[in-house]
Amino acid sequence: MSLEAREEQLRLAVEAAEVGLWDVDVDSGALYWPPRVKAMFGISAHAPVTLRDFSAGLHPDDAPAVLEAFAQAQDPVLRAFYDVEYRTVGKEDGRVRWVAAKGRGLFDEAGACRRVIGTVIDITRRKAAEALQQAAQRRLHLLDSIERSTRMLTDPGEVMQVTTRLLGEHLDATRCAYADVEADGNRFTIRSDWSRPGVPSSAGVYTLDLFGPQATSNLRNGRPLIVHDVDAELGEDGGGRMFNAIGIKAVVCAGLVKAGRLVAMMAVHQAHPRRWTEDDLRTITEVVDRCWVHIERVRDAAALRDQDRRKDEFLATLAHELRNPIAPMLFSLALLQRAQAADDQARARAVIERQARHLVRLIDDLLDVSRINRGLVVLKREVVALGPLVAQALEAVAPAMQRARHQLRVEVQEVPAWVDADPARIVQVLTNLLTNAAKYTPDQGQIRLSAKSAGQRVRIELADNGMGIEPADHGRVFEMFTQLPHTGTKAHGGLGIGLSLVKRLVDMHGGVVGVESAGLHQGSTFWVELPLVAAPPGAAQAAEVRTAARLKGRILVVEDNVDGLATLVELIEADGHEVRGAPDGAEALRTAAQWQPDLVLLDLGLPRMDGFEVAARLRKDLGLADVRIVALTGWGTRRDREKTAAAGFDAHLTKPVAPDVLLGSLSRWLAAPRRQDEAR
Repeated sequence: MSLEAREEQLRLAVEAAEVGLWDVDVDSGALYWPPRVKAMFGISAHAPVTLRDFSAGLHPDDAPAVLEAFAQAQDPVLRAFYDVEYRTVGKEDGRVRWVAAKGRGLFDEAGACRRVIGTVIDITRRKAAEALQQAAQRRLHLLDSIERSTRMLTDPGEVMQVTTRLLGEHLDATRCAYADVEADGNRFTIRSDWSRPGVPSSAGVYTLDLFGPQATSNLRNGRPLIVHDVDAELGEDGGGRMFNAIGIKAVVCAGLVKAGRLVAMMAVHQAHPRRWTEDDLRTITEVVDRCWVHIERVRDAAALRDQDRRKDEFLATLAHELRNPIAPMLFSLALLQRAQAADDQARARAVIERQARHLVRLIDDLLDVSRINRGLVVLKREVVALGPLVAQALEAVAPAMQRARHQLRVEVQEVPAWVDADPARIVQVLTNLLTNAAKYTPDQGQIRLSAKSAGQRVRIELADNGMGIEPADHGRVFEMFTQLPHTGTKAHGGLGIGLSLVKRLVDMHGGVVGVESAGLHQGSTFWVELPLVAAPPGAAQAAEVRTAARLKGRILVVEDNVDGLATLVELIEADGHEVRGAPDGAEALRTAAQWQPDLVLLDLGLPRMDGFEVAARLRKDLGLADVRIVALTGWGTRRDREKTAAAGFDAHLTKPVAPDVLLGSLSRWLAAPRRQDEAR
């Protein structure tokens, strides 16, 4: 291969490797730079160059080391290999580039360096990639430090103090602050911040509007505020005045927007103008995102601890409340055993009945709250007149009103107000409100119940001259397990679930509930609004009250509780039915095979053979396809009712059942054709 061919081959290899060749004549100072090398120093291809261009094109921070290495390569004693990486500053474009140069000196026989030759390549991309990797490693190190330092903290304020300090130190910032934003999206509070020694704290209360339209718009819309130079970019009227007042010349502020509302902010302050880099912004964003997640986790944990505390208080109250009705029941039973006069027995029985009903109501309220929370309550809606429902509620609370000697005034309009509602649940709402008024109104108080239509809604108001409620507590009275401080020592006590249940049931009906009170000892007015509907056909005609004779039949009661079985058999028998009892499934099947009952009241939780198996064998093994089978059980959720329906039960009653309700249902079931889901 000829010399020319080899030179061409070398030229192609050099170009393919993007290597620039350079050659310096030491004696004359002549410099040979091809266009590729000139480009690395920001010099056009045809411009002449000298050694002065080389030294002038070095980055000031790198120049001393590069020139020293170049001198050592020419030293006749050292004859060092020239191997350096450095930055250049473009002569014509001012652009900073990274290059890697290698070379060596060529010496004559006398040992004097005559030329220095070598190669240079542009490594700007490699250096950028390395810088990104190093920045990522620094960010990960920072995030790891924050995580380790805040992992065991349980106070949100402490989490913020540690986070702002580590972030501020990492960025070499002047100050780092966290703020909670109020519901108006404007007023915010910096409770504490981190700042360098000698820099005053920015803690205090501010409004976002003071910091200018750019800050307001960006943060409220979920965009960070990035200002490199407050004075140049914002000006006095654009927020610069406020930033300068707290010593800020450059700032990055990130906001947390939840459900369309600005709820928190974190800001990094600099006391002098600063060009925030992409890495700075990425670091701030990652720290803020992780920090807020951790703070919410800490707050959730604190809320759970508070919930546990309230649960413990609730359980203590529950034990007290359940003992209240049970104690007089036991006392009355003792009186019954000793009493001789019929009047004494009647009074004792009345006490037992009254306190037992109170106990059942407490348990029902607890179960209702649990069912609503789990979405298990289904309203049995129908179009009903509100007046009779008000009357039922008044009847239920009459004993409590009479014992307290309250004066109760009722104002219900004569024209019926029709609502699409579950009658039992509306009665429950009104009963709870009336009971609440009776509790927290001193004896011989004034209570007024009114119901009036207004537009497309009916408004029910219950006003009293009782204890009253501080305005700040109006929202809290409807929270679960809430007892306001001024009611905690009230003799009547309470579980703090009645009003919460009222709100949830009213919400389910598409209504609204609220309270008005001027303060303590100023009385209260609770109100409920429900949507009105058109009256049903024929509602204008006076309804006749028809009392049909109760149909009697053969009824088999299956119950493993001895006392429960005996009392239930006695109650049904006294109503004129033929009744037989069975304490377990096997006895129930034997009795049914011999006696052929018309209706079976069947407990589910029986020993050895549960109620589901008994029902199946009654239908299949004994062929009793037409007998009515009714579940009578303590399990009453929607899922439980679905299970009994699927198993062939005709109806489902949840214990405890009021005697009159049970007896009325028996006659209805006996009279109607047998079908699934009746009276569910």
